[in-house]
Amino acid sequence: MNTNQVELSLVIPVYNGSQTICAVVDSIHEVFASLARRSPPELEVVLVNDGSADDSDLVCTQLVNRFNGTVVFVNLARNFGEHSAVLAGLAEARGRYVGVLDDDGQNPPAELLRMWEHLQASDLDVVYGLYREKKHHWFRNLGSRFNDRMATLMLRKPADIYLSSFKVMSRFVVDQIIQYRGPYPYVDGLIFRTTRRIGQIEVQHEERQAGASGYNLRRLVRLWLNMFLGFSVTPLRISVILGLLTSALSVLLMAGIVIDKLWLNPSVPVGIPTILALITMFSGIQLVVLGMIGEYVGRLFMDQNGMPQSIVRSVIRSPAATSCESACCSSMQTRPESVIVAHDRHKESDDITLELHAGSAGVSE
Repeated sequence: MNTNQVELSLVIPVYNGSQTICAVVDSIHEVFASLARRSPPELEVVLVNDGSADDSDLVCTQLVNRFNGTVVFVNLARNFGEHSAVLAGLAEARGRYVGVLDDDGQNPPAELLRMWEHLQASDLDVVYGLYREKKHHWFRNLGSRFNDRMATLMLRKPADIYLSSFKVMSRFVVDQIIQYRGPYPYVDGLIFRTTRRIGQIEVQHEERQAGASGYNLRRLVRLWLNMFLGFSVTPLRISVILGLLTSALSVLLMAGIVIDKLWLNPSVPVGIPTILALITMFSGIQLVVLGMIGEYVGRLFMDQNGMPQSIVRSVIRSPAATSCESACCSSMQTRPESVIVAHDRHKESDDITLELHAGSAGVSE
């Protein structure tokens, strides 16, 4: 990571965003033109390609060359998920303040400017964007609300704070959360583990410019599990309480059966269906608790086994502006020649990088 600090970094995880990312980056440079035009620039846009199936990597590479040293491209080896991609981008970000927004154009940079100004004017560490009206699909909105309610319970989040991917953080928070090396990251969980100086302001949420959301039921469940199991032992405590309650219930049922058999209805045999139903209920509870414990143990195994949070194939930075065709989103036949730094930030050899320049290669510390 380059240690030359800038004023503001914006991290954008890119997944099949070749049709939208150009407009997003253009809008950022229009809104933050005063930072981008300084010498050296005080604006940094970190694009993280999370294993896209389209030509997002080519488009992001072209954007690096189009803008005057303000765009950085982090290319992951495969798809690791949004939160892993965000952490990979945060590890490369150099800003005193760091914002996170989506690649689909639904998070207006003008609103991020307001969030940044609010963060600077307060003693907060994080400012979330609270959407006035969400333009996501109803299914994703439902999943987001459920995840937000669970975060209130698991993370002890204030009920009035709405968690979203649209946020601005201080350097202090970023430095703390990028130390996390587990394979199942949840950025908001890391934030609440670090600080309670968190606020929000209302922001506009735009319609998606192109394509469809990458979130489906499987991804939403995985995100929920990362929050539910990765940053709290509350599920284990709930299982203990559930076990105590079911044990107490079984004692009451047994007492009721004895009383009924001895005094109330001695001629009525104990019902086999009742016994089978109780066995099924308690067996189901046991399987749920065992499955939850198994998930905890499995995650510990993956962590100890060295499962990576993400693997960075390359980092591309442009030290100066290069000429570029105006139609930046068109498909490219060849990659532009840029400074490529290939490394894996999860290995101990981080102090050695490979820099590939136009037609030559060298190893530097």
